[in-house]
Amino acid sequence: MNQELLARKNFLGDHVVNTIYFGGGTPSVIELDLLESMLNTMHKTYHIDAKAEITLECNPDDLTLEKLKGYRALGINRLSIGIQSFNDEFLQFMNRAHSAEQANTAVQMAQDVGFDNLTIDLIYGVPGSTLQTWEKELIRMDQLNVPHLSAYCLTIEENTVFGHWKKKGIIKPFADEESIKQFQFLIDYTDQLGMEQYEISNFAKQGYISRHNSAYWLGEHYLGIGPSAHSYNGEERGWNISNNTQYQKAIEKGLDCYEVEKLSVQDRFNDYILTRLRTKWGVDLVELAAISSQMTHDMKPVLMAYIKEGDLMVKNEVVTLTPKGRFIADGISSDLFCTSDD
Repeated sequence: MNQELLARKNFLGDHVVNTIYFGGGTPSVIELDLLESMLNTMHKTYHIDAKAEITLECNPDDLTLEKLKGYRALGINRLSIGIQSFNDEFLQFMNRAHSAEQANTAVQMAQDVGFDNLTIDLIYGVPGSTLQTWEKELIRMDQLNVPHLSAYCLTIEENTVFGHWKKKGIIKPFADEESIKQFQFLIDYTDQLGMEQYEISNFAKQGYISRHNSAYWLGEHYLGIGPSAHSYNGEERGWNISNNTQYQKAIEKGLDCYEVEKLSVQDRFNDYILTRLRTKWGVDLVELAAISSQMTHDMKPVLMAYIKEGDLMVKNEVVTLTPKGRFIADGISSDLFCTSDD
């Protein structure tokens, strides 16, 4: 990956890099010397802010005290731990390799070596779960003093193990209304803990909002390195070859390992709505009109209808979701999209 870091050094221009994120897989299985090599290349090749947020995704079963101390020594200052659940039964159902005990230990070890800035993932809407089991998950998170949470509803895709189990009747589909109840409980519970829901699925205590994820939602430029990685510079978005072998061969031969798509005005308009509406910062109608005043004008009737229904609100030309609207955010975004490029 060092070769790609060097080859694409001009992609971000003179932009200062404020966040680095090792993720999209299982970076915690990577040897420390490789992580060190990549970080050294980044610092030599790019303008890295001295206070950059450097995050590493990790699985609880991969973490050891030695690894965690090594991450700290390399300058990694934030961890994203894929807990998913503190319930052994649910972990087995989701085919996770770690146990609830390992999940607890991973968080505690990380804190013991000095990682106060960390986030965990939890899944709600798991078949067999209840409001009571979901409450236990959130209580355990609070007991561990975790400052940031990403919480997602379990989705069952057709061509997956869960999809086949659903067809065979091995698992019963989880009722939407039950998932909604768990989501509402999540919002209420985290609010009591002083955690802000700054994006549909993300909650943070004061000072712990993810700078990396926020940059993505706010449309800042980013460069993705490695197989399947995505990049964006405001005018284009690109994606790398997903096949590991093909990616490596392209890098070794000095060939482009990515494809690029030039964004149309419609693309930029819809992307802005899709990313911003999910956040507390909302859709700035002035910024949206700067992309396309005509598309913004054409969107107004749909926008006003959602405001009238109490799903959206407008203040100082900024549109945000109401508590009611959070439950149908994807549908609202879709309805606000421009469907024809003028």
